[in-house]
Amino acid sequence: MKLFFYGADQTTTGSRHLLEVNGQRLLIECGMFQGRRDKTIDYNTRLGFLPGSVDALVVSHAHIDHTGIIPVLCRDGFKGKIFATAATTDLCRFMLVDSAHIQEQDAQFLSKKLAKKHLPPVAPLYTQADATAALDQFVPVAYHQPVPVINGVTATWIDAGHILGSGIILLDIEEGSRKYRLAFSGDLGRGHNDILCDPEIPQDVDYLLTESTYGNRIHEPLGDVNDRVCQIINHAIDRRGKIIIPSFAVGRTQQLLYTLYQLQQSRCIPSLPIYVDSPLAINATTVFRRHLEGFNPQFAALMHNGDNPFSIVNVTYIQSVEESMALNDLTKPCIILSASGMAEAGRIRHHIRNTIEDKRNTILIVGWCAQHTLGARLASGDKQVNIFGELHTVRAEVDTIDAFSGHADMNELHRWTEQITGPQRGIFVVHGETEQANTFAGTLRQLHPSSTITVPTYGDVIEI
Repeated sequence: MKLFFYGADQTTTGSRHLLEVNGQRLLIECGMFQGRRDKTIDYNTRLGFLPGSVDALVVSHAHIDHTGIIPVLCRDGFKGKIFATAATTDLCRFMLVDSAHIQEQDAQFLSKKLAKKHLPPVAPLYTQADATAALDQFVPVAYHQPVPVINGVTATWIDAGHILGSGIILLDIEEGSRKYRLAFSGDLGRGHNDILCDPEIPQDVDYLLTESTYGNRIHEPLGDVNDRVCQIINHAIDRRGKIIIPSFAVGRTQQLLYTLYQLQQSRCIPSLPIYVDSPLAINATTVFRRHLEGFNPQFAALMHNGDNPFSIVNVTYIQSVEESMALNDLTKPCIILSASGMAEAGRIRHHIRNTIEDKRNTILIVGWCAQHTLGARLASGDKQVNIFGELHTVRAEVDTIDAFSGHADMNELHRWTEQITGPQRGIFVVHGETEQANTFAGTLRQLHPSSTITVPTYGDVIEI
């Protein structure tokens, strides 16, 4: 067996790993690289392998850095099946088309700029038609149900607790007289989540492929987060201001809606207007309503009894651009949740531009933001920021909370890995920046002194 590394190697994006066994090829993830434009174009168009040479694809969850190049893979020759949990499959139906829409918009914008220089237009990375066609190749699977994916390889998904439908993928491999298990963590949740189940623990693992996003960092305690949110909201209400929250459409928005529901139920905050201004978040929330199997018992019971935190009377879902623009005219305190979580694209930039110079307002950053994004500049305390080509003075209060992170931190990763059973002869540390991956690799070397711990780089090939 050979394992090829073609993405998310000493970086946290573009997850892509290729397994070659029994003369066939199984791709593990097909994610989009998100970063500097020159690298983005290169990594997302140069897969490192011929799409037609791949026999099947397995996917851990729906986030675009794990799925976003599937339309390219299928358009350029991949004809096999794409295996993912039922909830992941449903989320991808919205997320891949939304991603394609963004590609088309970006290409149109850039082509207009090039036309002014009498240069030829650029094509989108893929189109909505490409994304829609790729969806036909998805095969939904259930948790804990072994599924043959290629000759000699059976895949089983167990809950990763990261987002709805996320899975740790167990690959049971028969190669000649050899039998062994490779476990792939995907993105691992923190556990003790209000909505999701705790990450499950793989058993009898011979080889482990693990993420390391926060391999050198400890998050804020989960137990304090509701009190923090309550304090921030009430402080903004006292100033008669708006609370603007950049929020990822899948996972983070639904978690925040439940947090606000809890705070209202406990009367920690009043029942003020809440606006969800993200068509993708709205579509994702409809998927959440359909997949009770992805929730922990307490939240599933809440949903089953009809007490739906996503449908409380003071929550308004905004679809049209006109409705979104009308939010700018509101003068009373309210909460606006809008994508993207890094405030780098989408409607959230308009809301921040409209509120940033008013000291009554609050901008609340609730997730990790890549370097140089608007969210990162606000979180780091910049006093002036550029939005749509114009400088704006930051007069609104800016608060940050990282307890909502969907990724396990250094200690949580450690606790998860030390509970895994089996020899774990080889461990491969991926999906983390170089410093984080190497720090977590050092932790694993102490935990498993007899194992071979590797931090691969792009293009590495390891024979097992």
